[in-house]
Amino acid sequence: MSELIPFTHAVDGERLSGWYGGVPAGEAARATVVLLHGAGNGSKERLVPWLAEFAAHGCHALAFDFSGHGESTGLLSKLSLRRRFEQAVSVIDARARVDAPLVLVGFSMSGQTVADLVRHYGERVAALGLCAPAVYAGEAWDVPFGAGDGPFSELIRRPGSWRASPALDVLRAYEGRAVLVVPGTDEVIPPAVTEAFSEALARRAQFTHRVLPDAGHRLGLWFRDHPDDRREFVTDLLTGLGEQGWTATRGWVAKQLPEGRTIDTSSFLTGGWSAQMRRLTLDDGTELALRTFVKPFFRRHAPGLVAREAEILTLLTEQEGVPAAELIGVDATAEHCDHPSLLMSVLPGRVRIDERDLDARVDLLAAQLARIHRIVPRERPRPYQAWTSPAAVPPGWERAVDVIRRTPPPYDGCFLHRDFHPGNVLFTGSGAGLRISGVVDWVETSWGPADLDVAHCSTALALLHGPEYGLGFPERYEAQGGRRLAGGPDHLYWRLLDALAYVPDAAKFAGPWRELGRSDLTPEVLGGRLEAYVTGLLKRYG
Repeated sequence: MSELIPFTHAVDGERLSGWYGGVPAGEAARATVVLLHGAGNGSKERLVPWLAEFAAHGCHALAFDFSGHGESTGLLSKLSLRRRFEQAVSVIDARARVDAPLVLVGFSMSGQTVADLVRHYGERVAALGLCAPAVYAGEAWDVPFGAGDGPFSELIRRPGSWRASPALDVLRAYEGRAVLVVPGTDEVIPPAVTEAFSEALARRAQFTHRVLPDAGHRLGLWFRDHPDDRREFVTDLLTGLGEQGWTATRGWVAKQLPEGRTIDTSSFLTGGWSAQMRRLTLDDGTELALRTFVKPFFRRHAPGLVAREAEILTLLTEQEGVPAAELIGVDATAEHCDHPSLLMSVLPGRVRIDERDLDARVDLLAAQLARIHRIVPRERPRPYQAWTSPAAVPPGWERAVDVIRRTPPPYDGCFLHRDFHPGNVLFTGSGAGLRISGVVDWVETSWGPADLDVAHCSTALALLHGPEYGLGFPERYEAQGGRRLAGGPDHLYWRLLDALAYVPDAAKFAGPWRELGRSDLTPEVLGGRLEAYVTGLLKRYG
């Protein structure tokens, strides 16, 4: 490693103090790493061990004090999120080597700054590391920090103000390597903010989420005193650099292809919620779909989920009337891949959640679900799992919650898709030529009452197209040859057991729908539709 070299940088009327080191000029660097400290009393001094760590991994690295911090000039009260971003851009443009991938590491408030830099530098950013990060409402970006009791503080303390942060949209679109590290207990950052970061990064990034159980919010101090954790973080961040972190998965996929075939292009498929979906086009034009479980919750459960889907796809090759993908390869435990993965054929058609041909599509959905319920598997799948409970539903829904407090009604079981809804069904054609061309996402297949599958599709229809479509779906299902559904009170139990799983945040599940163009599905619209749907169920069956 080269010695650490101090520098000063003039920007915006201030002199910023910094250090840089690592691979000397003239030698190839694995990456250029920029380390950004947090707010308050944060400074570059806490980041000195990181400079040495990245240097040991063949990187050029730099850290600096934002104005009003450490050895830089200026007043903290006059700093803002915008000025932080502009100062970082000025330092990077002047000091960061351009002959190596750019890696950004941000602590606390610099989570926002990292996102701003990703928006600015785009594909130049190969990896980002976020340590107990924060994001803020868009209207807070220009507001000076002040002394802790001014407009900026009022904005960021407004409950939920961060939820519409443009920074989260940037992270949702980011496709490089990303590592999120959070403490077991964070006394500064609310858990909902951490969850939002995790959800955003899992959308497209090659994402790793790690928790340090014994650490607090000031992870800079923790990593200073725990070099093994720091070293593991750096290793995670630099894994697969230059291939967006997908080195192992690419190698595994290559081994599943026919001899002589290679991947020509890779693109994201929209509409997925539990996993990332990519369309892989081979050099002969053949298309495959790669399903990768990146979200922490689904990654933990992936061995069972992926193995189950592989088994079901094999089963469905023997079934008539249920169009499903052909299984190509599976790595359920990520033994060979970066994440648990499943490779399969691409089905024709597309997801349809618009209003055109809506009644015809709903009838086709009902008929398709009826055919799924006629599947007789070689072995009975696992019993269904409820996705909510009375204790999980917040106040305000007491009458509906009382319905699901009872012991589950007896039922005549059948094969369930368990996640059958318009987002998991592909259509081709229009008008008289409208057809279902594929049913996807078989990871939740179960054994249970047909009412539960009907309930799940009904809830989705109510949210997408209005309560009347959700309320009327069971009649369409039975008219299309579906199984006989339970009587009033018993059927109401299954319907509410599904609908209440969307409380209190129906909008959380609507991200893929908005990606597909349904920008009208605002939290207010979805919340109103869910309430009207539940009210309608209680009136009809209660």
